[in-house]
Amino acid sequence: MKASIVLTTIATIAAKASADCFSTRLGYPCCSGNTVAYTDNDGDWGVENGNWCGIGNTSSSASCWSTALGYPCCSSSSAEVWYTDNDGAWGVENGDWCGIPTGSSGGNTPVNPGNDGNDVNVTPGDQYSHNGNPFKDVEFFINPYYTAEVDAAIAQMSDSSLISKAEKMKTFSNAIWLDTIKNMNEWLEKNLKGALAQQTGNKKVLTVFVVYDLPGRDCHALASNGELLANDSDWARYKTEYIDVIEEKLKTYKSQPVVLIIEPDSLANLVTNLDSTPACRDSEKYYLDGHAYLIQKFGVLKHVAMYLDIGHAFWLGWDDNREKAAKVYSKVISSGAPGEVRGFTDNVANYTPWEDPTLSRGPDTEWNPCPDEKRYLEAIHKDFVSAGIKSVYFVSDTSRNGKKVDRKHPGEWCNQTGVGVGARPQANPVSGMDYLDAFYWIKPLGESDGTSDESAARFDGYCGHETAMKPAPEAGQWFQKHFEQGIKNANPPL
Repeated sequence: MKASIVLTTIATIAAKASADCFSTRLGYPCCSGNTVAYTDNDGDWGVENGNWCGIGNTSSSASCWSTALGYPCCSSSSAEVWYTDNDGAWGVENGDWCGIPTGSSGGNTPVNPGNDGNDVNVTPGDQYSHNGNPFKDVEFFINPYYTAEVDAAIAQMSDSSLISKAEKMKTFSNAIWLDTIKNMNEWLEKNLKGALAQQTGNKKVLTVFVVYDLPGRDCHALASNGELLANDSDWARYKTEYIDVIEEKLKTYKSQPVVLIIEPDSLANLVTNLDSTPACRDSEKYYLDGHAYLIQKFGVLKHVAMYLDIGHAFWLGWDDNREKAAKVYSKVISSGAPGEVRGFTDNVANYTPWEDPTLSRGPDTEWNPCPDEKRYLEAIHKDFVSAGIKSVYFVSDTSRNGKKVDRKHPGEWCNQTGVGVGARPQANPVSGMDYLDAFYWIKPLGESDGTSDESAARFDGYCGHETAMKPAPEAGQWFQKHFEQGIKNANPPL
């Protein structure tokens, strides 16, 4: 799963060995040598004294108006403007908003995305209320950070056909991950403002966020463990510094539709991994209490629709797993009363095809009766309705399941080779499945599932398996080769 967009520090930061370089503004020292271990959009990285360090000085701006607000300066005064407010013009670099130095209008006219630039100080209007499918009859907000990532990827390409495909990727919406307290504070309100600025008349703009910072997050994996540990102190932080802040911002921006994808992998881990994984047993209380708390907070907001994560076909698809899942999810939803959830999301950050007619219940699928996402949703819909769950609708992540990947076991999840971007985001995509609200891109294609570096603190064995693409950067970091393969194999083609 996508994790915080930072490089993992695995020891105490060493003293700087040279003058300031680009990495110091990102919180990492400069290297004393020139051996490159990894390269991303920031520059070249080395490893010294067990820490990542920056090689060379590829960042030019040291101080500008945004530093006083806690944001870095953009590397160029001609950076593309993504948003403008009373503070100044904002760009996006390295996964952060950055301030464009004054004295320049930037690469584009300084306006909010989709706004004419005459009224950038947007004010929320009357209360908006979802009525049925929240993805229907709305415009989807385009994630500005992902657009910037794709622009940086295009700069590394020379194939005109590939560039054309990449350019099309910028026209489709995907989810914005609030995967740390810091990222939530940086991304939530600014993107709510950006979406609000695009609303004109009866046109509503939907923004999709992923709430993803439970204590003990992703208890059965290493690559995407979170910042909060499974203890009472971090549980208090989750409530006061994360959920309560999200609630406050959502209450402010009440005149626009919002969808929340809730805590991927968490409840599915409680269904299958409590007995086998001590970390999941340690996290159980915080997963259950966390869901109850956030459903009570968000589930009463009329303009917010929530979807709880249900893993994927090769996680909960077996009859006994689905039966147990129905009980777990029913209990969790009841614990959040009077808050309500719209439904559930499947295949988040996974690769299972929507339909795979080559597979059936048998030894090749370990006797799974639901060997693709369509059959999984058909089955679990019946199970959840039978369990008394009142609202059973689905959003299926199609960001990386357009082509059947090369994995030899359907449980493989890390940076799979053969990847292809799948069906485009749309409401009511399948005739006869009225309970399928949307196909949507929840996991951004091109962002790594986890590092293949076996010496890294967050290395997960799945990222070293035969069908996992290598070398791979840390979870959430840009993975150029995976992105390029994904757009080449797009189905439908880009």
